Amino acid sequence: MEPGNFELIFDRVGHFGRFQIFFYFICAFQNISCGIHYLASVFMAVTPQYACRPPGNVSWILFHNASSSRLEDIWALLSPGQEGHVAVQLQDGTVWELSGCHRSWREDALRLEYEYSGSKRDFPCSDGYIYDRSKWESTVVTEWDLVCHREWLAKVIQPMFMLGVLLGALIFGYLSDRVGRRLILWSTSIGKFLFGIAVAFTFDYYSFMVTRFLLAMAASGYLVVVFVYVTELIGMKFRTWASIQMHSFFAVGVMAVPLTGYLVRTWWLYQIVLSTVTVPFVLCCWMLPETPFWLLSEERYEDAQKVIDTMAKWNRASSCKLSELLSLDLKGPAGSNPSEVKKHNLLDLFCDWNIALRTLTIWLIWFTGSLGFYSFSLNSVNLGGNEYLNLFLMGAVELPAYMFVCIGMDKVGRRNILIFSLITSALICGAIMVIPEDYHVWGMVAAMAGKFAIGAAFGLIYLYTAELYPTMVRSLAVGSGSMMCRVGSIMAPFCVYLTSIWISMPQLLVGIVAFLSGVLTLKLPETLGKPLATTWEEAAKLESGKESSSGRLLPTTNNIVLDKIEVINAGDSGLCE
Repeated sequence: MEPGNFELIFDRVGHFGRFQIFFYFICAFQNISCGIHYLASVFMAVTPQYACRPPGNVSWILFHNASSSRLEDIWALLSPGQEGHVAVQLQDGTVWELSGCHRSWREDALRLEYEYSGSKRDFPCSDGYIYDRSKWESTVVTEWDLVCHREWLAKVIQPMFMLGVLLGALIFGYLSDRVGRRLILWSTSIGKFLFGIAVAFTFDYYSFMVTRFLLAMAASGYLVVVFVYVTELIGMKFRTWASIQMHSFFAVGVMAVPLTGYLVRTWWLYQIVLSTVTVPFVLCCWMLPETPFWLLSEERYEDAQKVIDTMAKWNRASSCKLSELLSLDLKGPAGSNPSEVKKHNLLDLFCDWNIALRTLTIWLIWFTGSLGFYSFSLNSVNLGGNEYLNLFLMGAVELPAYMFVCIGMDKVGRRNILIFSLITSALICGAIMVIPEDYHVWGMVAAMAGKFAIGAAFGLIYLYTAELYPTMVRSLAVGSGSMMCRVGSIMAPFCVYLTSIWISMPQLLVGIVAFLSGVLTLKLPETLGKPLATTWEEAAKLESGKESSSGRLLPTTNNIVLDKIEVINAGDSGLCE
């Protein structure tokens, strides 16, 4: 079916009437749970202060000049930033020194003193660890002692989740083109709820990781398919705004994580509370219709007609007969027997030097956007001050960023907005590095500005990539870019872990790649007001600024996503949050 005729349907039944609004917000609400699960580990896997547990009952504790008789009071003796061992005397009279990952027995100690120069024997922490429970009653770290030689197990929790995100995007994106959007939205939503609850009841670290991996696949599958679903359900006039603002609901989910973490300090209960956000959608998902576009692609014309009729009834508009439009198509070029379509592969994105440079630049921007997006969010708890407020603000600042993209990209151009966002985020990263650590407020304000800038770039790159490539490889270009996005999200947690080497290491790395991306973007062509390319020759003309004389639509925010729906199947695209 010709896209122009498909838009005639929306002209008749409504581009964004009550029917589309109702189902759009049902789907968008479920997007909140994706933001929740993507960043839930920020507080669920936090590592509190800890020390080796002594091999018996304690009678007295000594830390520098402070003392206590209760083992639970050990953390009250420690001042922020203060280091050193803890000396304890057991009820049997022996004296021990406790540190983070080992304990030492003072062989010749007659009384409890903090400083000791005699002989000592070191022992492993075979009796477990003592944790500071003043902020969190329990986390997955305290549950399974993921410290010292097991610390690396805690550090791979978020990267493994992002690996599940990658796999889920591939699998469910492919399946949605085979069995339909609605069925995948149902299954992934139910999967998010079931696996989300199951995570709270896992019995060991490995079952926890497996269940979280399945949860990541379900959440990612929903995020990919819901983007395609809303773009196929909404008319051209509102399609791009609606699809970009889906990111805003993801940001609301990010904001919900610190609110829940502040109120619920036990990790498994925290996980259950976060997972209940999915319940309303699970109860309503049976109402979702299949998209007419997918039904038509499967030649299920009667089912598509029923959806169109229902849409017209809800929107109080007159319906239209698909058979009339289809008969027009069958008489035109679209209805003729299609010739064999050449299959394209990744090498087509490197067909010449200019296209290869364009592809590498686009890949770097995708990688930078994801690396910066998650680095700013995950590292917000390390900026000092209130870590709950920090993450909340990191989510809140995304909302104006997406509005900025929607308004700015049709005013000053896609490339200009992208350059401004990337260079600005790089400069802000540099500013954060020189702000003293005790200036928490200024550091947080700068981090919010950086998240705003990188979020704007992250929200725009999907659309810009689709406009830079001709029709036959457009889905391949967006799909390969989204894979680079996944690589960035997997690497972001490791980038944040480098704060143990230097507190500003994440900002340094993000700043470098953001600045490089911004400079390379100067070499990319502007696509605002240019016809959508269908051949490599037309794509090459974007470089010289020459416009095609063809009568195709210009890629504005009102029509670009229409072309993307034609050529990007959900399995290739993989929307990356």
